[in-house]
Amino acid sequence: MIVDERIVTFINSLETENSEILEAVEQEALSTYVPIIRKEMQSFLKVLLMIQKPMCILEVGTAVGFSALLMSEAAPEGCRITTIENYEKRIPIARENFRRAGKEEQITLIEGDAMDVLKTLEGSFDFIFMDAAKGQYIRYMPQVLRLLRPGGTLVTDNVLQDGDIIESRFAVERRNRTIHSRMREYLYELKHHELLTTSIIPLGDGVAVSVKKQEGE
Repeated sequence: MIVDERIVTFINSLETENSEILEAVEQEALSTYVPIIRKEMQSFLKVLLMIQKPMCILEVGTAVGFSALLMSEAAPEGCRITTIENYEKRIPIARENFRRAGKEEQITLIEGDAMDVLKTLEGSFDFIFMDAAKGQYIRYMPQVLRLLRPGGTLVTDNVLQDGDIIESRFAVERRNRTIHSRMREYLYELKHHELLTTSIIPLGDGVAVSVKKQEGE
């Protein structure tokens, strides 16, 4: 927990319900221990989308499709979403959830390793949401920057690792040390990359919001 638990509980107590399909998908995910974005992150993501009004969204990490569905409801009419997932057991569940929500035409799910898929994508995206294997963010970054249009927004979830990010790597469990060091490297790049302006926010499990600079900035 990176924010006082009582504050989080209070904030979440103010939340209103999502749509019926989102509530159903969320409950199904939680009951089968599939991680989805936290309540406070859900409302933050919706607000960002309503401000940005993207017409073309890329998501790296579909899981069972909850966040893609949430974004499809918050984005403007006509927005297209491309989402990438590699875990075979979750892909048919996500596709079925998109069908249940009537979003099959709006959301395109691409199966495969994100690194391989990103290399094949062309064009540019207004908004990119990163919520995949945390130790791979730094590897995805060059392709993500290639695909993000100038002025576009990159949102990266789970960047503070329940507060472990501030610890020495030797204070972190051995099995988590590689992810710990790669996430630190990723955050440094987000803050120091010449093409990005980034804010790191202690919301949920930590979120980084980056904007790609326009030419000449």
